[in-house]
Amino acid sequence: MAMSCMLVRARDPLRSSFRHLYTSFNSRALCCGRSGFASFSSSSSVLADRTTDPASASVSAGVKVLETFREDFEIGSRLITLETGKIARFANGAVVLGMEETKVLSTVASSKGDALRDFLPLTVDYQEKQFAQGVIPNTYMRREGAPKERELLCGRLIDRPIRPLFPKGFYHEVQIMASVLSSDGNQDPDVMAANATSAALMLSDIPWSGPIGLIRIGRISGQFILNPTMDELSLSDLNLVYACTKDKTLMMDVQAREISEKDLEAGLRLAHTEAVKYLEPQIKLAAKAGKNKKEYKLSMVSDRTLEKVRDLAAAPIGAVFTDPSYGKFERGEALENIAQDVKKVLEEEGDEESLKVLPKAVDTVRKQIVRKRVIEEGSRVDGRRLDEVRPIFCEVRNLPILHGSSLFSRGDTQVLCTVTLGAPGDAQRLESLVGPPTKRFMLHYSFPPFSINEVGKRTGLNRREVGHGTLAEKALLAVLPPEEDFPYTVRVNSEVMASDGSTSMATVCGGSMALLDAGIPLREHVAGISVGLVSQVDSISGEIKDYRILTDILGLEDHLGDMDFKIAGTRNGITAIQLDIKPAGIPLDIICECLEPAYKGRLQILHHMEREISAPRTRDNRHGPQLATIKYSNDAIRRLIGPLGVLKRKIEEETGARLSVSDGILTIVAKNQAVMDKVQEKIDFIVGREIEVGGIYKGVVTSVKEYGAFVEFNGGQQGLLHISELSHEPVSRVTDVVSVGQQLTLMCISQDVRGNIKLSLKATLPQRKLNSQNVLDQCSSSANDTSNTRVSIEDKPNEPGEDNSQLKSSTLVKHKTSVSSVPSVVIRSADECDEADKCAETLKSSAKSNKKMSNSNKRSKSEYDSSASDEVAEKEEPINAKKLKLGAKLTAKVHQVRARGLVLDLGNGIRGMYRFEATKNPEYDVGDELFVECTSFSTKGVPVMSLVKDD
Repeated sequence: MAMSCMLVRARDPLRSSFRHLYTSFNSRALCCGRSGFASFSSSSSVLADRTTDPASASVSAGVKVLETFREDFEIGSRLITLETGKIARFANGAVVLGMEETKVLSTVASSKGDALRDFLPLTVDYQEKQFAQGVIPNTYMRREGAPKERELLCGRLIDRPIRPLFPKGFYHEVQIMASVLSSDGNQDPDVMAANATSAALMLSDIPWSGPIGLIRIGRISGQFILNPTMDELSLSDLNLVYACTKDKTLMMDVQAREISEKDLEAGLRLAHTEAVKYLEPQIKLAAKAGKNKKEYKLSMVSDRTLEKVRDLAAAPIGAVFTDPSYGKFERGEALENIAQDVKKVLEEEGDEESLKVLPKAVDTVRKQIVRKRVIEEGSRVDGRRLDEVRPIFCEVRNLPILHGSSLFSRGDTQVLCTVTLGAPGDAQRLESLVGPPTKRFMLHYSFPPFSINEVGKRTGLNRREVGHGTLAEKALLAVLPPEEDFPYTVRVNSEVMASDGSTSMATVCGGSMALLDAGIPLREHVAGISVGLVSQVDSISGEIKDYRILTDILGLEDHLGDMDFKIAGTRNGITAIQLDIKPAGIPLDIICECLEPAYKGRLQILHHMEREISAPRTRDNRHGPQLATIKYSNDAIRRLIGPLGVLKRKIEEETGARLSVSDGILTIVAKNQAVMDKVQEKIDFIVGREIEVGGIYKGVVTSVKEYGAFVEFNGGQQGLLHISELSHEPVSRVTDVVSVGQQLTLMCISQDVRGNIKLSLKATLPQRKLNSQNVLDQCSSSANDTSNTRVSIEDKPNEPGEDNSQLKSSTLVKHKTSVSSVPSVVIRSADECDEADKCAETLKSSAKSNKKMSNSNKRSKSEYDSSASDEVAEKEEPINAKKLKLGAKLTAKVHQVRARGLVLDLGNGIRGMYRFEATKNPEYDVGDELFVECTSFSTKGVPVMSLVKDD
């Protein structure tokens, strides 16, 4: 097939001539020195041409060869490559940076028209597509959607260090696009993308004062690690990203586990030494393949305009800045009035040139006045000292129905923080090329327009909001308890109520208090503060001649100053840092000097926070979330989840709780105890739990028998509710108390080795308390009215440990007999004690059947009827159990001798039964006298007797 194609092309004289003509050009002139063409002859193609068309035998095929430029260098133990010319040749600048098997492409492009704006429209887009790790996206469209949080954060990481190096007045649109081409999962591509961007800007014709170098530093067991892998970062107590030029710091981003200021300074100095190693390879690559820098028109304010505006506005602006009574909006309104007055003067003069740049000129004059007062007088806009923190107000539990809440105010900055706890399954799922797949701690920061008295529209993810929220999240993550001790998923929501500087650090403070208010055992309180810098630069050398460090800067001081250095931490050390600067770099010595005033200001804030709340609050059971962790077998988990998770979703919809399953462990999170009880009831009915004697369960009556009821409970298990366990009162019929389909709350009172379960309803019911003495007196007076004779079988005191209340309730007191001599048992005939029987019915400890039912939840009705018939001996007449009380000891005569026991004559026509023990069949004759004790009653009321052994 290939040979036939060559033959066709060779026979086309026009195409052959054009190819020959095209390969004869100098292609470097066409492709900006990045590609060329080379000719070669294939023996097969030449042979084919000769055999078919001798005239075309001299024509040979051309192959395009891309001219690439490459720089290799090492940092630490990692080999790094910079390559250009092969990919994205039409971009203004394009570089592929590789480290091991991870490769990142960064491209740069700029607009060609004139800049009609007063700011630099720099756009940085970072994208991680799933093809880089050989995965198809699991979205519906099977393609990547809107930028994720991580992509926005990586874009900010690239933007922050390169923005200060564009020349002043360069307002042309610039777009940087960085994308990951391949990822092995070992290296985080964010730092690689930033270095590739620096190299691409060096190759482009855009004016830029680079290059820069970025490096990541970790620390394991006190040893610093250069460019750590993701596995090493998981063990590291420091994640430092540092950007710099040859001699100045540009950007810093830190996440740490309470690292000391001294150790951080050591890490910064090491990072600077290693980061500058990225600079030389970029310079060499630009020398080989870079373009000449293009001359762009810069939008600068002329000295004449600046001098005119200064003469008109300097005095009134200075008066506003020297009056500390102004608030944020009052000061802004006064400054705006001054700008309008200057505008009227320029309009009267007809100075159109100055009117075009008036906002920029007025802002420049404001900046000069404020910076001069800070440098020369050490005076700030609001009258504070340079190291003074604004007044602080703290309040927790201002929204008591929530899991946790706090309100934090520092000066005019105010933030409302809330905490919501969820199940482990509520953790955020991440689709990043590197890092963990889920995140169980989330902090979401919102900056609504009303917080600065503006009108705006709420949109999707905002770069600034995502960046501030992530900074606060890093600061608090260091003090959270480990997952095995605190398995909740935690979400902190920060709403900025008013903004006048450092809202992200206020979020750290408010978030720490809200977490403690939610009962989360933080190791330490975390506070944050922002430090600023005002410097005076030599106009010739560009070096800083003088500077002042400002603690807890206002929004205006952030705008007019040189630096916004956000530092968060505990009393023990730093947990997070974010450094952004406006000039083209600040010496590292000044950066390190800022750590001390930041520490002192942090201690002041922590003092106020600890006075409000210093320990985890005990959660309110009414509103506090409840968490339960239960281990089940795989079969039980499958029954609970149901087909396609139907049962699990149904429980969640009906209760509002969250269910999470992992490794055979079910985790339930409910918003309060009532919901938790409801969820556990539903789960127990479906799955069940391990039966415990004394445990309380809910079940449904499935069938009713003469001797009791069968109950289904605990995930389909069966138990017997005997008639004797229905009520504290005597029950003649089971159907009087329960019915099929009725739901009951029962207690497990026994379980044998074969799994037969016996349940009790009366154990869960309150027992009515009666005055035993009143009952005895009432029964005694009723008995005295009768003329029949009472027979005392035995007159003996109570045995040690015997239930006195039961004895008294089953005893009638003889006339003129003291309580101490009350006989333990009295036998009466029915016609003698009708009135006394009525009294006995009111006693809670009336005689009931206590027969053992070992196979209660397995045996059928016929088996129970057979067992009951074995226990009841043949009798001559029905026996009423009320005529004989438990514990009665008396002398009885053998009435009949049966195969399995004896029928006893207890006197007064009362019959009892005595069963032989085990297989022994002792010899008894009718008429023999036995000393026996009543131990229980059969289901039909027959007294069951046992022999009383002589002491």
